[in-house]
Amino acid sequence: MTIARNDWRPTASRERLEKRAAALAQVRAFFAKRDVMEVDTPVIVNAPATDVHIHSAEVRFPDDETTTAGAPPRFFLHTSPEFAMKRLLVAGSGDIYQICHVARGLERGRHHNAEFTLIEWYRNGFTLEQLMHEVDGLARAVLGPVALSFASQYVTYRDAFMSALGVDPLAAPLSELQSAALDLGFTLSSTRSAANAQRAALADSDRDELLDFLMAAHIGARLGRKALTFIHRYPASQAALARLDPADPRTALRFELYCEGIELANGFHELASASEQRARFEHDLAERKRRALPAPGLDERLLAALAHGLPDCAGVALGFDRLLMLATGATHLDEVLPFTTDRA
Repeated sequence: MTIARNDWRPTASRERLEKRAAALAQVRAFFAKRDVMEVDTPVIVNAPATDVHIHSAEVRFPDDETTTAGAPPRFFLHTSPEFAMKRLLVAGSGDIYQICHVARGLERGRHHNAEFTLIEWYRNGFTLEQLMHEVDGLARAVLGPVALSFASQYVTYRDAFMSALGVDPLAAPLSELQSAALDLGFTLSSTRSAANAQRAALADSDRDELLDFLMAAHIGARLGRKALTFIHRYPASQAALARLDPADPRTALRFELYCEGIELANGFHELASASEQRARFEHDLAERKRRALPAPGLDERLLAALAHGLPDCAGVALGFDRLLMLATGATHLDEVLPFTTDRA
């Protein structure tokens, strides 16, 4: 392999590497003060993510043995330590956190690298509101002086859409979402002719895909200006691994944190029902097949753990590298990483 002359060099400066080390120490001190135990789960797992927006990297070993089914076992790099951490929670670990590298395919850009660092933690007995406040505290600890002038904002998903677009994401007819998406240039494919592209894209899309587009293309980039902005109560169809809100079953007990237009965290009041989680996973797999995406099996160990009994808890994953970007004034994720994937 031929490489550029200076391609061996790190992408982060010495100053930012020092800030990275100090921030990691701050995170550990934050959790130590709250008696939250650090854990370390495997990066190589037996089941991939089912979410249609997350793409798992498969791992193959030269000494993999063929199973009785005639194929070697399949392994994947984890996209989050969530499933393993929930198994620890069921086993009685108590409050836990983890700082780990994860890998996701198709992730490259100013705010993306295929491999990045997550801080993930779970708090027994916490409500969604309590967890949002704790995330606010950790973010401020890492941001330091940068956050002194930042407000803390808590906005429902519905109110964010109503304020930015005048569209009710929970009640608007599909045609209204389609119209708003077209106004912002929504399309699924650049290979279709210009005359047919928009009509074909809308015909192929569903409600959640349109909502995701509107959030990414218009709303998200405007959130968190000089603020830590928590968007909560996502539509029930976007619950993922969160419980539905008993006060309004149209919504899920889920939040995301934005700062300066950058998504930093995704948190849930965790779903404890094994049967409901299985149904959601199977729905994901059906959608992956519809989109011609890989659709491997489910994480049966997680489902067995949930059947045994997940304690009432709330959990969150926070992107450490993105938070460090904001803390250091970096304009690109590369500036806070020792080495990007293309230089690994």
